[in-house]
Amino acid sequence: MTDSEFIQLADILYQKIEDCIEDSGADIDYDQNGSLLTLEFENRTKLIINRQEPLHQVWLATLENGHHYDYKAGLWVDDRSGDEFLGFLSAAILKQSGEKVVFK
Repeated sequence: MTDSEFIQLADILYQKIEDCIEDSGADIDYDQNGSLLTLEFENRTKLIINRQEPLHQVWLATLENGHHYDYKAGLWVDDRSGDEFLGFLSAAILKQSGEKVVFK
């Protein structure tokens, strides 16, 4: 994968996250600043999504841990657990904020 392909795939992922949050009606603020996408909840906690261009990975920081995702066969997959990114993100949002967001 080239750098430009990676950036395009990560941008598509970020847009999908933002669109699904909007569609869900959940009380979640989000802000994209360069390669960072920050989700902030009513309880003032955050999830941080970071595009790691040199590694062609997307990283997710939760209150409990950090996760690194590679793009494989059309999905972002955790390089340790094998969990799919959007499913894990949905569970992390629910656990951390009580808000339900389903990523289609």
